[in-house]
Amino acid sequence: MAQHFSLAACDVVGFDLDHTLCRYNLPESAPLIYNSFAQFLVKEKGYDKELLSVTPEDWDFCCKGLALDLEDGNFLKLADNGTVLRASHGTKMMAPEVLAEAYGKKEWKHFLSDTGMACRSGKYYFYDNYFDLPGALLCARVVDYLTKQNNGQKTFDFWKDIVAAIQHNYKMSAFKENCGIYFPEIKRDPGRYLHSCPESVKKWLRQLKNAGKILLLITSSHSDYCRLLCEYILNDEEQEALPSLDKPGWYSQGNAVHLYELLKKMTGKPEPRVVYFGDSMHSDIFPARHYSNWETVLILEELRGDEGARSQRPEESEPLEKKGKYEGPKAKPLNTSSKKWGSFFIDSVWGLENTEDSLVYTWSCKRISTYSTIAIPSIEAIAELPLDYKFTRFSSSNSKTAGYYPNPPLVLTSDETLISK
Repeated sequence: MAQHFSLAACDVVGFDLDHTLCRYNLPESAPLIYNSFAQFLVKEKGYDKELLSVTPEDWDFCCKGLALDLEDGNFLKLADNGTVLRASHGTKMMAPEVLAEAYGKKEWKHFLSDTGMACRSGKYYFYDNYFDLPGALLCARVVDYLTKQNNGQKTFDFWKDIVAAIQHNYKMSAFKENCGIYFPEIKRDPGRYLHSCPESVKKWLRQLKNAGKILLLITSSHSDYCRLLCEYILNDEEQEALPSLDKPGWYSQGNAVHLYELLKKMTGKPEPRVVYFGDSMHSDIFPARHYSNWETVLILEELRGDEGARSQRPEESEPLEKKGKYEGPKAKPLNTSSKKWGSFFIDSVWGLENTEDSLVYTWSCKRISTYSTIAIPSIEAIAELPLDYKFTRFSSSNSKTAGYYPNPPLVLTSDETLISK
């Protein structure tokens, strides 16, 4: 495989919509998602009203890459070899000795050595995007509530209620019917929750089209919500809805095989080269690479969290005495490290080669370098580069940090020793 990747070499450029082409204002969108589910659980399923109250500190629980064991209510952070690095029961973190007794140093029972392990099943759920993360906090608090209510309950069956809350708010007819809380609120005040597409990105999209690239938008969002987002962020014009996938336009359902046949027809090439941008490893990056062998660009907002850390110098921090007298605590941005869970990319393991601070890659970090061509903080980060810019790609012959642009995560550039299995 070539050491470098260039957009100029691609015939087709595809995009996910949510958290990729359309960026959300996370401090506003995350509470909206949480509230839309919590209100349903309280009003329709009889859960405690305490679920409706969330403090800024509560949001520190949210960390991408966590697995929820649906049977025992435990949240897990996995190493690249499937062992458990950290765990909580509900929101209560397990002490090291409890963790060691519960999981030891063996693979988690649902882990498969193939890193393509499903992110969702009847036994567990992986949280890998910002639509999911508020649900992680809600589920953890539900476990807390049930454990307290039922004197240390050991097994749980709340997931069916979470699914019902998701379906109530996100079902295909919800947008049209103004059902639930989420869609009515987005329609009422889109500017509160959505970031307009920067002019640099709009110019870059036009540049791609002028260079003869075919542009695709592929999203799991229903078409009416998709239209609202595109109209707001891009001032996009209404397009023709198509009954079959045989020419450009709007099309629902279908599959990758049918799409690729259309791309062959449109490009006149037997094997058009496709690159796909997305933020979810489960629904965007893994399937595009694993099933279609497309180039993949992961939008990784954790790299945006790093940008703030790089730019903020200690001497630039505002003195405490100058801050507002009544300024309360602020919620942790979802794209920054959690105090409870640590880094999304690495963590420490105990008792390895008699050292205390040996570091290992997380399972999430391993998947990035396995299935992504490159990882970037946002489309805006590359919009002013020439189309023939040569990005260093992730590959087995490059370092594990090679594919991050413009910089690797800060935690992966320290001098600590990383152990990979």
